[in-house]
Amino acid sequence: MADLKPITLYTSNQSNLPLPRPPLPLQIPPILISSSTTHQSNSPLSSPQPAGGPNPHKVVLIFLELSLPYKEEIIQGKDLHTPIYEKINPNGRVPAIYDPNTDVTLWESGAIVEYLIDTYDKEAKLTYTTSPEKFLLKQWLMFQMSGQGPYFGQAAWFTFYHHEKLPSAVTRYRNEVLRVCAVREAALEGKEYLVGDKCTYADLSFVIWDASLSMFFAGDPETGEGKVDFEKDYPNFWAWHQRLCQRESVKQCLEEINALRAKRAAAAAAQK
Repeated sequence: MADLKPITLYTSNQSNLPLPRPPLPLQIPPILISSSTTHQSNSPLSSPQPAGGPNPHKVVLIFLELSLPYKEEIIQGKDLHTPIYEKINPNGRVPAIYDPNTDVTLWESGAIVEYLIDTYDKEAKLTYTTSPEKFLLKQWLMFQMSGQGPYFGQAAWFTFYHHEKLPSAVTRYRNEVLRVCAVREAALEGKEYLVGDKCTYADLSFVIWDASLSMFFAGDPETGEGKVDFEKDYPNFWAWHQRLCQRESVKQCLEEINALRAKRAAAAAAQK
Protein backbone atom coordinates (compact mmCIF):
# COMPACT_ATOMS: atom_id res chain seq x y z
CA MET A 1 0.00 0.00 0.00
CA ALA A 2 3.08 2.23 0.01
CA ASP A 3 2.19 4.06 -3.20
CA LEU A 4 -1.38 4.88 -2.26
CA LYS A 5 -2.61 8.43 -1.87
CA PRO A 6 -4.67 9.00 1.28
CA ILE A 7 -8.41 8.46 0.95
CA THR A 8 -10.48 11.41 2.14
CA LEU A 9 -13.07 10.54 4.74
CA TYR A 10 -15.66 13.29 5.18
CA THR A 11 -16.81 13.68 8.75
CA SER A 12 -18.76 16.28 10.69
CA ASN A 13 -18.76 18.01 14.03
CA GLN A 14 -22.49 17.36 14.35
CA SER A 15 -23.34 14.84 17.04
CA ASN A 16 -26.61 12.98 16.86
CA LEU A 17 -26.07 11.06 20.06
CA PRO A 18 -26.57 12.23 23.64
CA LEU A 19 -24.10 11.95 26.44
CA PRO A 20 -24.56 8.31 27.41
CA ARG A 21 -25.42 6.84 30.74
CA PRO A 22 -22.79 4.86 32.67
CA PRO A 23 -21.46 1.85 30.75
CA LEU A 24 -22.81 -1.68 30.98
CA PRO A 25 -20.92 -4.55 32.58
CA LEU A 26 -19.68 -5.18 29.03
CA GLN A 27 -17.61 -2.03 29.43
CA ILE A 28 -18.67 -1.06 25.93
CA PRO A 29 -17.82 2.61 25.60
CA PRO A 30 -20.61 4.80 24.27
CA ILE A 31 -20.51 6.28 20.79
CA LEU A 32 -19.30 9.61 19.56
CA ILE A 33 -17.05 10.28 16.60
CA SER A 34 -13.66 11.71 15.91
CA SER A 35 -11.25 14.23 14.59
CA SER A 36 -9.65 15.58 11.45
CA THR A 37 -6.04 14.59 11.03
CA THR A 38 -4.23 12.70 8.30
CA HIS A 39 -3.43 9.13 9.29
CA GLN A 40 -0.30 7.55 7.80
CA SER A 41 1.64 8.84 4.88
CA ASN A 42 1.04 8.36 1.19
CA SER A 43 -2.11 9.32 -0.66
CA PRO A 44 -5.13 9.18 1.66
CA LEU A 45 -8.64 8.17 0.82
CA SER A 46 -11.11 10.90 1.70
CA SER A 47 -14.35 10.56 3.55
CA PRO A 48 -17.03 13.08 4.64
CA GLN A 49 -18.76 12.13 7.90
CA PRO A 50 -20.33 13.71 10.96
CA ALA A 51 -18.27 13.22 14.05
CA GLY A 52 -21.42 12.33 15.93
CA GLY A 53 -22.42 8.86 14.85
CA PRO A 54 -21.17 5.30 14.53
CA ASN A 55 -21.16 4.99 10.74
CA PRO A 56 -17.98 6.99 10.08
CA HIS A 57 -16.04 4.81 12.51
CA LYS A 58 -17.42 1.76 10.73
CA VAL A 59 -15.35 2.95 7.76
CA VAL A 60 -12.35 3.97 9.88
CA LEU A 61 -12.12 0.40 11.21
CA ILE A 62 -11.54 -0.88 7.67
CA PHE A 63 -8.90 1.80 7.02
CA LEU A 64 -7.08 0.73 10.18
CA GLU A 65 -7.42 -3.01 9.63
CA LEU A 66 -6.05 -2.76 6.08
CA SER A 67 -3.44 -0.10 6.97
CA LEU A 68 -4.89 2.24 4.36
CA PRO A 69 -3.75 5.88 4.44
CA TYR A 70 -6.67 8.24 4.97
CA LYS A 71 -7.48 11.74 6.10
CA GLU A 72 -10.61 13.09 7.70
CA GLU A 73 -12.30 16.23 6.45
CA ILE A 74 -14.74 17.66 8.96
CA ILE A 75 -17.99 19.05 7.57
CA GLN A 76 -19.82 21.43 9.88
CA GLY A 77 -23.27 20.12 10.74
CA LYS A 78 -24.92 23.15 9.18
CA ASP A 79 -23.11 22.46 5.89
CA LEU A 80 -24.29 18.89 5.38
CA HIS A 81 -27.26 20.05 3.30
CA THR A 82 -25.51 22.66 1.21
CA PRO A 83 -24.94 22.32 -2.55
CA ILE A 84 -21.18 21.91 -2.05
CA TYR A 85 -21.50 18.86 0.19
CA GLU A 86 -24.52 17.48 -1.62
CA LYS A 87 -22.33 17.18 -4.72
CA ILE A 88 -20.40 14.60 -2.70
CA ASN A 89 -23.46 13.04 -1.07
CA PRO A 90 -26.89 14.15 -2.32
CA ASN A 91 -28.41 12.60 0.82
CA GLY A 92 -26.53 15.09 3.02
CA ARG A 93 -25.29 12.46 5.44
CA VAL A 94 -21.99 10.94 6.46
CA PRO A 95 -19.85 9.01 5.83
CA ALA A 96 -18.68 9.49 2.28
CA ILE A 97 -15.27 9.02 0.75
CA TYR A 98 -13.18 10.23 -2.13
CA ASP A 99 -10.44 7.88 -3.28
CA PRO A 100 -7.84 9.70 -5.42
CA ASN A 101 -6.25 6.37 -6.32
CA THR A 102 -9.31 5.35 -8.33
CA ASP A 103 -11.17 8.68 -8.66
CA VAL A 104 -14.16 7.15 -6.88
CA THR A 105 -16.56 9.18 -4.72
CA LEU A 106 -18.90 7.03 -2.67
CA TRP A 107 -21.47 7.40 0.09
CA GLU A 108 -23.40 5.00 2.36
CA SER A 109 -21.20 3.22 4.88
CA GLY A 110 -22.04 -0.32 3.72
CA ALA A 111 -21.22 0.52 0.12
CA ILE A 112 -17.95 2.12 1.25
CA VAL A 113 -16.99 -0.94 3.30
CA GLU A 114 -17.64 -3.24 0.34
CA TYR A 115 -15.67 -0.94 -1.96
CA LEU A 116 -12.65 -0.88 0.37
CA ILE A 117 -12.71 -4.64 0.76
CA ASP A 118 -13.10 -5.32 -2.96
CA THR A 119 -10.45 -2.77 -3.93
CA TYR A 120 -7.80 -3.15 -1.24
CA ASP A 121 -8.19 -6.42 0.66
CA LYS A 122 -6.28 -8.47 -1.90
CA GLU A 123 -5.10 -10.95 0.73
CA ALA A 124 -8.68 -11.56 1.97
CA LYS A 125 -7.70 -10.50 5.48
CA LEU A 126 -11.26 -9.43 6.32
CA THR A 127 -13.22 -11.38 3.75
CA TYR A 128 -13.67 -14.71 2.01
CA THR A 129 -13.51 -15.40 -1.70
CA THR A 130 -15.18 -18.82 -1.44
CA SER A 131 -18.87 -19.64 -1.65
CA PRO A 132 -21.07 -19.54 0.36
CA GLU A 133 -18.89 -17.51 2.76
CA LYS A 134 -18.59 -14.43 0.54
CA PHE A 135 -22.37 -14.26 0.24
CA LEU A 136 -22.93 -14.84 3.96
CA LEU A 137 -20.70 -11.84 4.64
CA LYS A 138 -22.93 -9.70 2.45
CA GLN A 139 -25.97 -11.11 4.25
CA TRP A 140 -24.66 -9.95 7.63
CA LEU A 141 -23.60 -6.55 6.33
CA MET A 142 -27.11 -6.04 4.90
CA PHE A 143 -28.58 -7.05 8.26
CA GLN A 144 -26.37 -4.53 10.02
CA MET A 145 -27.50 -1.79 7.64
CA SER A 146 -31.20 -2.67 7.61
CA GLY A 147 -31.58 -3.96 11.16
CA GLN A 148 -29.00 -2.76 13.64
CA GLY A 149 -28.32 0.80 12.43
CA PRO A 150 -31.93 1.96 11.91
CA TYR A 151 -33.31 0.39 15.08
CA PHE A 152 -30.46 1.59 17.28
CA GLY A 153 -30.83 5.05 15.75
CA GLN A 154 -34.58 5.17 16.36
CA ALA A 155 -34.07 3.95 19.93
CA ALA A 156 -31.70 6.87 20.50
CA TRP A 157 -34.10 9.34 18.88
CA PHE A 158 -37.19 8.40 20.88
CA THR A 159 -35.25 7.94 24.12
CA PHE A 160 -33.36 11.24 24.03
CA TYR A 161 -34.48 13.63 21.28
CA HIS A 162 -38.14 13.44 20.34
CA HIS A 163 -40.03 16.56 21.39
CA GLU A 164 -42.56 14.57 23.40
CA LYS A 165 -42.21 11.44 25.48
CA LEU A 166 -43.69 8.43 23.68
CA PRO A 167 -43.22 5.40 25.96
CA SER A 168 -44.67 3.04 23.35
CA ALA A 169 -42.07 4.15 20.80
CA VAL A 170 -39.23 3.86 23.31
CA THR A 171 -40.40 0.36 24.25
CA ARG A 172 -40.77 -0.70 20.62
CA TYR A 173 -37.28 0.33 19.61
CA ARG A 174 -35.62 -0.96 22.78
CA ASN A 175 -37.25 -4.31 22.05
CA GLU A 176 -36.02 -4.18 18.45
CA VAL A 177 -32.48 -3.47 19.65
CA LEU A 178 -32.67 -6.56 21.85
CA ARG A 179 -34.10 -8.59 18.96
CA VAL A 180 -31.11 -7.63 16.80
CA CYS A 181 -28.83 -8.76 19.62
CA ALA A 182 -30.80 -12.02 19.94
CA VAL A 183 -30.38 -12.78 16.24
CA ARG A 184 -26.62 -12.64 16.67
CA GLU A 185 -26.79 -14.53 19.96
CA ALA A 186 -28.38 -17.47 18.14
CA ALA A 187 -26.10 -17.23 15.11
CA LEU A 188 -22.97 -17.28 17.27
CA GLU A 189 -23.83 -20.47 19.13
CA GLY A 190 -20.68 -22.60 19.03
CA LYS A 191 -18.85 -20.00 16.93
CA GLU A 192 -16.39 -17.18 17.52
CA TYR A 193 -17.34 -15.11 14.46
CA LEU A 194 -20.38 -14.65 12.25
CA VAL A 195 -18.85 -16.29 9.17
CA GLY A 196 -16.02 -18.79 9.06
CA ASP A 197 -13.21 -18.92 11.57
CA LYS A 198 -11.86 -15.35 11.47
CA CYS A 199 -12.94 -11.79 12.09
CA THR A 200 -14.32 -10.22 8.92
CA TYR A 201 -15.80 -6.94 7.80
CA ALA A 202 -19.21 -8.37 8.71
CA ASP A 203 -18.26 -8.66 12.39
CA LEU A 204 -16.60 -5.26 12.46
CA SER A 205 -19.63 -3.54 10.92
CA PHE A 206 -21.60 -4.12 14.13
CA VAL A 207 -19.09 -3.28 16.84
CA ILE A 208 -19.32 0.52 17.00
CA TRP A 209 -23.12 0.62 17.13
CA ASP A 210 -23.04 -2.08 19.81
CA ALA A 211 -20.85 0.21 21.88
CA SER A 212 -23.91 2.43 22.36
CA LEU A 213 -25.94 -0.23 24.16
CA SER A 214 -25.15 1.32 27.53
CA MET A 215 -27.30 4.31 26.55
CA PHE A 216 -30.40 2.15 26.61
CA PHE A 217 -29.86 -0.68 29.03
CA ALA A 218 -27.73 0.52 31.95
CA GLY A 219 -30.98 0.80 33.90
CA ASP A 220 -32.18 3.28 36.45
CA PRO A 221 -29.22 4.14 38.73
CA GLU A 222 -31.40 3.81 41.83
CA THR A 223 -33.85 1.02 41.05
CA GLY A 224 -32.02 -0.87 38.30
CA GLU A 225 -35.22 -0.89 36.27
CA GLY A 226 -34.57 -1.46 32.57
CA LYS A 227 -31.10 -2.90 33.07
CA VAL A 228 -30.04 -5.77 30.82
CA ASP A 229 -27.23 -8.11 31.84
CA PHE A 230 -25.78 -8.97 28.43
CA GLU A 231 -23.14 -11.31 29.83
CA LYS A 232 -25.87 -13.41 31.44
CA ASP A 233 -28.73 -13.07 28.94
CA TYR A 234 -26.74 -12.92 25.68
CA PRO A 235 -23.50 -14.79 26.47
CA ASN A 236 -22.53 -15.61 22.86
CA PHE A 237 -23.10 -12.04 21.78
CA TRP A 238 -21.28 -10.70 24.83
CA ALA A 239 -18.21 -12.89 24.28
CA TRP A 240 -18.10 -12.01 20.57
CA HIS A 241 -18.29 -8.29 21.28
CA GLN A 242 -15.52 -8.56 23.86
CA ARG A 243 -13.42 -10.46 21.32
CA LEU A 244 -13.86 -7.70 18.75
CA CYS A 245 -13.04 -5.03 21.32
CA GLN A 246 -9.59 -6.59 21.80
CA ARG A 247 -8.59 -5.76 18.24
CA GLU A 248 -6.22 -2.81 17.94
CA SER A 249 -8.41 -1.07 15.37
CA VAL A 250 -11.44 -1.22 17.63
CA LYS A 251 -9.43 -0.13 20.67
CA GLN A 252 -8.18 2.90 18.75
CA CYS A 253 -11.66 3.90 17.63
CA LEU A 254 -13.14 3.45 21.09
CA GLU A 255 -10.30 5.48 22.64
CA GLU A 256 -11.14 8.33 20.25
CA ILE A 257 -14.80 7.95 21.14
CA ASN A 258 -14.07 8.05 24.86
CA ALA A 259 -11.88 11.14 24.43
CA LEU A 260 -14.71 12.92 22.63
CA ARG A 261 -17.16 11.73 25.25
CA ALA A 262 -15.01 13.25 28.00
CA LYS A 263 -14.65 16.48 26.03
CA ARG A 264 -18.40 16.75 25.56
CA ALA A 265 -19.07 16.01 29.21
CA ALA A 266 -16.62 18.72 30.27
CA ALA A 267 -18.19 21.23 27.86
CA ALA A 268 -21.69 20.39 29.14
CA ALA A 269 -20.58 20.76 32.75
CA ALA A 270 -18.99 24.14 32.00
CA GLN A 271 -22.30 25.45 30.64
CA LYS A 272 -24.19 24.65 33.84
